Amino acid sequence: MDENNTVLPGLYAAGEAACVSVHGANRLGTNSLLDLIVFGKHAGLNAAAYANGADFQSLPDDAADFARQQLDILRNSRGQEKAGDIARQMKTEMFENVGVFRTEEGMTHALQVVRELKERFKKIRVDDEGQIFNTNLIQAWELGNLLDLAEVTAQAALARQESRGGHAREDFPKRDDANWLKHSLAWLKPAGVELKYKPVMITKYAPKERVY
Repeated sequence: MDENNTVLPGLYAAGEAACVSVHGANRLGTNSLLDLIVFGKHAGLNAAAYANGADFQSLPDDAADFARQQLDILRNSRGQEKAGDIARQMKTEMFENVGVFRTEEGMTHALQVVRELKERFKKIRVDDEGQIFNTNLIQAWELGNLLDLAEVTAQAALARQESRGGHAREDFPKRDDANWLKHSLAWLKPAGVELKYKPVMITKYAPKERVY
């Protein structure tokens, strides 16, 4: 859903991707059975009911063009950058500066590094040009997606000037419900990351400070 809760017909999600906020901002490790079993069951039942009553939707003629173009660019690139080098630097930077404990300085640095890595990614070289079971090509393509997600994560975390759940800012150590009790939504545009927000729906249990 977008910031206006616009529903996309036929799209069902379960687990953490559904963002039902059962566990608040940060669930405890391995404690996602409620998300998976309860909501997974009902998502599946409703998806089946929807599919039984829905007509097949026509696909545009160019449905595969974007994905094919991305893979072709990687396969035909003659750059000298290696996916492994870029991936290692991305992981190191995100681990050091966009982990659980964060600061404005660290995240700003990470954002700059990630954007530099994205420019280097445009000159990546995939040695295997094969069309079948080309794992090198798929790994390079996945790296491009990870770089996009790293930029979105760093930008959204930088904008959220508070600490909440797994987002612990050493420069903003307190939770700020007045300004930040809301979901972050991000769109990756050519000009950069566009952030929007929508409110958290509180039903029976209001969020409380973790004191242990």
